Order: sequence, then structure tokens, then C-alpha cells
Amino acid sequence: MTTTILTGLYDTYDDAVLTVREIESAGVPYADISVIANNVDNRYAPREKTNAAADVGSGAAIGSVLGGGAGLLAGLGMLAIPGVGPVVAAGWLVATAVGAVAGAGAGAATGGVVGSLTGAGVSEEYAHVYAEGVRRGGTLVTARVDGPLAPAVEQIMRRYRSVDPDARGRAYRAAGWNGFDETVAPYTATDLEQERQRLRRLTI
Repeated sequence: MTTTILTGLYDTYDDAVLTVREIESAGVPYADISVIANNVDNRYAPREKTNAAADVGSGAAIGSVLGGGAGLLAGLGMLAIPGVGPVVAAGWLVATAVGAVAGAGAGAATGGVVGSLTGAGVSEEYAHVYAEGVRRGGTLVTARVDGPLAPAVEQIMRRYRSVDPDARGRAYRAAGWNGFDETVAPYTATDLEQERQRLRRLTI
């Protein structure tokens, strides 16, 4: 059976949470879903912090953040991604990203989010937009979906306002952006709030 990789970038964490819960309800195992949410402004506070890829990949706890019962969201924990900074995250894509960073050594983390997405079959152009979206305060949801479920999961992602990567990429480039760069400093909490306000103006 063909496996399809579906990815949605969300400007709000709440929309991403609703997406994850509905994808699980549609029959996609939580082990096949990943979520990465920017936490530079410390909105979420896990009991412990780790950079261990093995813990992330378990689909279980790397420091409980929000609870939320069974499933992927019960296992959210905190780690750091170069160029993005602190995130709360869980799932298979996160394990790949963190493993790439750990295996390649410090400073080689394009193999992180971008490399993991492209390795899973996401185009390089979209992978850069998605990584930059997380850097700017967004939340990324990625699911490995068996063929028959793919249309339903795509509909779920659209229902909860996933970002159009083509439009968002054009908006980034219009402001001088050329691609995600893991060597630049992460956004500050103030930067994130300004970016969120800018995005709200764009979508009104």
C-alpha cells in the first residue's frame, strides 16, 4: 500500500491541535504523526528538557507539556532546533530531525527539519517554507498516511486552516527571505509577536 506524506503548517497552535486530534480519530496511528511547535516565548512548560532523538522517536514522553490524554499530544516534550530555538514536539519526523543533528554534529542542522522533510518526500521549496514557518511561530503537523486515508486527512488539514505554502513562500520572499537558515539566531518572543500580528493583518 502506498504511503503518502501530508504536511500542514498552522499559524496557531490551537488549529494544529485540532488537526492532530481529528487525524488520529480518522484512523492514522499517533506513531505516524508528528508535530513541531515554536516555543521561543515559553508558552508551554514541560517538566524536563531533552535533545535525545530516541525519546522523541518513541512517540511517548520526552517531558509532558500539556497532557491531553492518549495519543501523540500526550507525549509532547521540549527540545531545541538550530535556527528555530526551543520547540515542543513529538513524533517520527522529530526523531529524524534530531537524529540528523546529533549524527552530523553542531552546526549541520539543515539535516534537521528541512532535511527530514525532503527525506520524507516533501519538495525542498516547501520544506524551507515549513521550517521558516515554525521559526516564525507556527506549528507543523506531518502525517504518514496509507493511500485510502489521504483524501480525508488532506481535507482535515484544510478544514483547520493549514497555510498555503506557495502563498506563504511568496510573502516571505517579498520581504527578502531566500530560504531557511539554521545558522541565524532564532526569533525572540518580541519578534514572534510582531510576526503573528503581521500575519493576522495579511489574512484579514
